[in-house]
Amino acid sequence: MSLKLKALTEPSAESNPDPNPNGSAVKILTFDLGNGSEVVYIPKFFPFNQAWNWFDYLNNEIPWSRPTIRVFGRSCVQPRDTCYIASPGLPDLIYSGYQPRAYSWDDYAPLKEILDAVHEALPGSSFNSLLLNRYKGGNDCVGWHSDDEKLYGSTPEIASVSFGCEREFFLKKKPSKRSHVSKERGEEPASKRSKKSSHTDQHSFTLKHGSLLVMRGNTQRDWLHSVPKRAKVEATRINLTFRHVV
Repeated sequence: MSLKLKALTEPSAESNPDPNPNGSAVKILTFDLGNGSEVVYIPKFFPFNQAWNWFDYLNNEIPWSRPTIRVFGRSCVQPRDTCYIASPGLPDLIYSGYQPRAYSWDDYAPLKEILDAVHEALPGSSFNSLLLNRYKGGNDCVGWHSDDEKLYGSTPEIASVSFGCEREFFLKKKPSKRSHVSKERGEEPASKRSKKSSHTDQHSFTLKHGSLLVMRGNTQRDWLHSVPKRAKVEATRINLTFRHVV
């Protein structure tokens, strides 16, 4: 069943100018998703030409791989390329039965420049790992999931930088335990309640070239996110997802 997600076009909190890594004013959009969940979006985090320089470096120099993973008990090739960077001494990253090799920040020093820019934009943040993904066309995607692994802590902050082709990023609220209890009690069907609240339970962003999106607070606990397939998309998108492993 396809989902029609409501685009989040106006900030629910405020829009503020703030300096980007090169000192010019940029717009920061803050979205309050409720119950301690928040998304921050900076459409023009990196200047256009600088962002393309980063794209070319990442596309040509990163040791991309496309691993076999297990999903619902079946083996399949992951529908995107990936690479993992981590600070020394961190626990191994394992997802869907796959354990990527952890490269050092020193192996690809320009990544530290991007990391420094993210830290400067997000005071108090301290990212020590990076998962890179490359989507080589519209068939490359990532399904609904949340980054709620224990190694990221109870309220992880996740910063996502995008380069190249624009892709849609979707958020939808996880089903609540109350919805199952209400069904058992014979109360209003969950489908009807979903229609009434769809404007607040589903959101989408178009992640632009050079943009930064941050999920924080209870977002991983209460929300799922995805980058779906798009048949008409042919160009490549590269995404850098910075996280803090505790």
